[in-house]
Formats: sequence, C-alpha cells, structure tokens
Amino acid sequence: MSDSDIALLLADATDEVEIGIAPYEAVIRGGRRRRARRWAVAAATALVLAGSSATLAVAGLPGEGGGQVTPAATRPEPAPSHVFHDKPHRTTLATGTDDGRKWNVVINVWDAPRDTTQAEAQLSAMALYDETPPVGGGASDLVGKITYFVYRGYGSKMTKIMENTVSPSDAMTGTDLISGSLPLEPGAKADVRLVVGYVARTAHRVNCTWTDETATVVERAAAGAGTDIPAIRSPEGSPYDWFVCLAPKGAEYRTAEVIG
Repeated sequence: MSDSDIALLLADATDEVEIGIAPYEAVIRGGRRRRARRWAVAAATALVLAGSSATLAVAGLPGEGGGQVTPAATRPEPAPSHVFHDKPHRTTLATGTDDGRKWNVVINVWDAPRDTTQAEAQLSAMALYDETPPVGGGASDLVGKITYFVYRGYGSKMTKIMENTVSPSDAMTGTDLISGSLPLEPGAKADVRLVVGYVARTAHRVNCTWTDETATVVERAAAGAGTDIPAIRSPEGSPYDWFVCLAPKGAEYRTAEVIG
C-alpha cells in the first residue's frame, strides 16, 4: 500500500469525526462544508501505520454551527483552456524574520493536464521537484485537475506542509475558509503560531485571533505590497486565494475567519 493510499484511507476514516492532532490543526468555517481529504498537512514526523510511513491527513472539523463535514457537490470537470506548463507556478505567500532567522511560505501550483500523456509528463516533472501528488490512481487521476504543494521555509530548511489535487472549478464561496496551524519552526512540538489557509476570491478580510487576546486582520494585497506584509494573495493557477498569519511571540493560534 502506498503512502498516498494510506493518507486517503485515514482521511476517509475521519471524514465525519471531530479530531485535533497537536500541534497540527485544520479548521473549516463557512456555510458550505467540504470533504476532509481536501486538506492535508505534512507532519514534522511521519505517521507510522502498520510499518508504513504516510503524510498525516488532517480531517476538517465541524464548523461553529456544529454541522458535520460532508462531501461537496459533484461537478463536471471543465476542460482546461489555458496553455499547459510543465513547471509549477511558484508564488511566495509570505516572508518574515523571527529571532533573526528568515522564514517564508511558498506555493507551487501545477496546471491541470488535458490527457494522460500530459499527466505522465507532469508526474516526471514533479519528481524533479521531489513532489508526489496525493492521488492513488497514478497519472489518470491528475487529468483535468490542478495539484498544489505548500512549503514552510525557516532558516535554511524548507518543509512541505500542505498538498492536494483538486478540480480547477473547486471554488470557495462567501465566508468559506479552510486553514491549518502549525509551529513556525520545523520540529517544534508547541508554539503553534503559523496559520496558512485559503478563501474565496471574493473574501476581502481574514481575522486571525491569538491566545494573548490580540488579533491580526489580513486584507487583500495592495499593488506593490511586499510579501513581508500579511495579505490575501492570488497564486497563479490556484482556484482559491491564500493568506498567512503569524502569532506574536508568546501567543498561539486560536481562530481564523473571513470577516469581509
């Protein structure tokens, strides 16, 4: 059984179970509940299951209204109309300095292949970046879908923290928000300060609250704004817009929600 198969089985097993796996947490907010397997966070140490390692699949949690996570409505896959690229679109979502060490969050988004020939070529190209899509059926599962990988850089270390393969039409709406929180420093077991998430393209503001009773409001990136300013950004190729928040020293993540 492959790592991807294990991850999908774990996601299926927890689709409708409220869980929290410290120090990693995934949260879903908004009216439309989304299938848990659409969110995966790569743990600092691999989960061992029956002697096999796998990326830790974090289930989505019920929203504030108490509803359970349910599958999103099935929609036909549109044929990609843009030019297919054999390299990922790379976007820097955030940068900063913490205790004298530089950090960043970047996302690689791969175009949706039109057929299995393009998908097979894409798999080979992904391997050059040490990226493996979280699908169980090989190249055929990539056809008509984009794949993204999100990385946290801290000092000289770059760690993959999120990955998924979704339809380009998998748009968020209204106040939909999916976010994950984790330590800024790789290997840390506490100090959960970094929040990375995605929202609808219509979202204008995200409010991140911290355990010290303070909050950070993230707005859409202004023209010419640097990546050291927290902002909602639109990575090329992504069906969602993304944001990054960082809690002040001594505080940790509490909530994140769209407020405008």
